[in-house]
Amino acid sequence: MTRLQGKTAIVIGAGQAPGETIGNGRAMAMLFAREGAEVLCVDRDLARADETVAAIEAEGGTAWSHAADIVRADDVAGIFDAALSRWQAIDILVNNVGIGVTGPQSDGPAHVASETAFDTTLDVNLKGMWLTIKAAIPIMRARGAGSIVNISSLASVAGDTAIAYMVSKAAVNRLTLAVASSNAAYGVRCNAILPGLMDTPMGIDATVAATGTSAAQVRAARNARVPLKGGMGDAWDTAYAALFLASDEAKYITGALLPVDGGFTTRVGNPDG
Repeated sequence: MTRLQGKTAIVIGAGQAPGETIGNGRAMAMLFAREGAEVLCVDRDLARADETVAAIEAEGGTAWSHAADIVRADDVAGIFDAALSRWQAIDILVNNVGIGVTGPQSDGPAHVASETAFDTTLDVNLKGMWLTIKAAIPIMRARGAGSIVNISSLASVAGDTAIAYMVSKAAVNRLTLAVASSNAAYGVRCNAILPGLMDTPMGIDATVAATGTSAAQVRAARNARVPLKGGMGDAWDTAYAALFLASDEAKYITGALLPVDGGFTTRVGNPDG
């Protein structure tokens, strides 16, 4: 398991909310470490990042944690200062932070969503990702190599009930393509993963909170919607896709928007899907 041997990786959003299953950020950080990378685990909640580091170290991997709020430019600069204080180069950046706003000031259809939800979602899901990319690119350009993996969503191309979330993820897709195009000549790649319905704490627990139904009911309903036999995917499906895109195996791939969705995007625009 040496697909990232000798590489350095920053995983933004490497902690996770409490839940029965593992989240995308933790799974990616753990898998990258298993494959030989040293991983900087970044999260707004340092305790959650520490938990991910502990899981990596328990498997014999190398990781350390850092607290940052990526909507703050100074915090983002601190991430890269911390990384370069330990490493001479940054090979991989994974942008995994993303939120959906529920509650009194919730997201929703365009005529329902609150201004607070719209502003907050765009700040976290788009501006934060842009700030980390902006900080990483000069470092990667200087050495003529680097891989950026952004976590977008199936919602970027389908759906109608959470306008702020969908718009933010559609913008992530466009950001990914723009970064890929403007940095290809410098050897810096940028790709995005579009997860579909996943059995993660964010996917399940947020739906339970929003609908008031049980986790078992939510899982059954989501499983039934997935075209591919077996139902929902999980965080490890996202992690293995990210591992490929981050590795040298994908050295000729940039600007890709990779669905990891059990075939859900095959139904986009299909009235019988």
